[in-house]
Amino acid sequence: MDIEVAKTLGMALVVGLGVIGPGIGLGILVGRALEAIGRNPEASGKIQTTMFIGIAVTDALAIFALVIGFIIKFT
Repeated sequence: MDIEVAKTLGMALVVGLGVIGPGIGLGILVGRALEAIGRNPEASGKIQTTMFIGIAVTDALAIFALVIGFIIKFT
């Protein structure tokens, strides 16, 4: 196996597996936030603010996986 093929496979595995967790987490996060807003519409401002902070943190994990994948590919 050529080293470039191994690097490409490594990048694909790292990014693929590294994005599964944040993807599931985002689905759960948004679903629970919508459920909470449905139960208590008056608190939608606080819930949305907290939801967006959680989305930013969760997306950062996916971006870290992408960066590690690029490091594997191009070093």
